[in-house]
This record gives sequence, structure tokens and C-alpha cells, in this order.
Amino acid sequence: MTIWQSLIMGIVEGLTEFLPISSTAHLIITGELLKIPDPDFFKTFTISIQLGAILAVVILYWKKIWSSWNLIGKIIAAAIPTAIIGVALHNIVKEYLMENLPLIASSLLIGGIIIILFERWYTRKKMTSASQSKEVNNITYKQAVILGTTQSLAMVPGVSRSGATIIGGLALGISRHNIVEFSFLLAIPTMIGATALDIYKNPTLFTSSQLTVWLVGFITAFITAIIGVKFLIRYVQKNDFQGFGWYRIALGALIFLFLI
Repeated sequence: MTIWQSLIMGIVEGLTEFLPISSTAHLIITGELLKIPDPDFFKTFTISIQLGAILAVVILYWKKIWSSWNLIGKIIAAAIPTAIIGVALHNIVKEYLMENLPLIASSLLIGGIIIILFERWYTRKKMTSASQSKEVNNITYKQAVILGTTQSLAMVPGVSRSGATIIGGLALGISRHNIVEFSFLLAIPTMIGATALDIYKNPTLFTSSQLTVWLVGFITAFITAIIGVKFLIRYVQKNDFQGFGWYRIALGALIFLFLI
């Protein structure tokens, strides 16, 4: 992988990580278009580069995270089911699913349809004033565990970690603002754990030149993720997620046309 390829991958990762459109799918598709060699390094790169985007969340939400031990407890509670499922299925996902373009296209299409249907249900549903509160700490421990479980569906490339969390939150009646912020915070332990697990299982994968390439992607993902996070927060103040659903459907259809 070259520096320029890493730069492009970092931009794609940062801009898509927190949107419900699957950053992993976009990274895999971009890798196919760029014809990046060394599939083993590429797989670890696509997982570990997400730490740059996570660092952006840590910096942007540092005060909120440490303002409440109760919130930290809920993030940990949500991360537990994801960790259990992630450890159990890590090898299967990395070896058999990450290069499966038909699966990715199907996940994008189905996920897009689900987002649109849930949004239409959600807008018709009368929410209580409590559920509409713009305080992420109002999410309960039970809801946190459920959200962590739904997030684990994103182990299938194309599902989208943030998308699965957001849909789970809408189904539970959580406000868009709250579920978006919680998906940001839940990404911190999730992606740190996923990267640590992958590096533990592939300790000698990075050479000195590959480390330089990775750092370029990491820094680029960090910078562009700040833009992505701020965009989504502003977006949900006046819009729903149906636009992302239609985008997923269009992208999935394009992938199928490409495969045909």
C-alpha cells in the first residue's frame, strides 16, 4: 500500500465511520478500486485505522465522557455483548466475510430498506418528553445492553456499526440526538477492542514501511472524522436518516451491477 492509497483510505474512513452507511464496506470497495495488494495487511489496516476516527470522538467528547461515571458504566455495559460476540466470530468475519462483495451489497441494500422503514415508523410514533431529552445519559442500562447487542450485527461487512446502533435506538424509542451520541461513545471501547484483538492475532504483520503507511491513514482518519462527527450532529437536528437509507440502496445496487 502506498502513502497516497493510505491517504485516500483515511479520508474514506473518517468521513464514513460514524454515518450509518458502513465505513468497512466503503473501505473494502475503495480498496478494490485502488487495487491494493497484500490482503492480510489490508484487512488489519481497515480495522486498525478506525482508531484515528475513535480518537476524534475521545477528544470531542472528553468532558462529557468523564462528567458521569453512570454514563461510563452504560458504555461498558453496552460493550460487553459486542466483545463476547466479536471474540467468538473474529476469525470467521476476517477470513470469509471481508472480501465478499455480494454480501456487502446485500447488507447495504437490506440495511437501507430497514433504515427507511424504521424512520417512517419512528416519525409516526408519539415520543414522550423524557425520550426526547437531549441528554445521552437518559439511556438506561437495559437499553445499553440491547444497543451493544444490535451493534454486534455490524461484524457483517456492510451492516454499519453506527447504523445498527441507531436502528436499535430508534426501535427502543430513543431520540435521534441521544442515539447518535451514544453510538459515538460506544465506538470507543468497541474499536479499541477490535484493533487490539486483531493485532494480538497478527503481531508481526506490520513492517516499518507499513507502519508509516498506517500512520498516514490514522492521522487522516482522525482529521476527517472530526468533520464527520460535527456534520452528523448538525444533520440530525433537522433531518432524519432516510437519506442515508436511500444512499445505501443506491450503493448496493451499483455494486451488484458492477459484479454482473
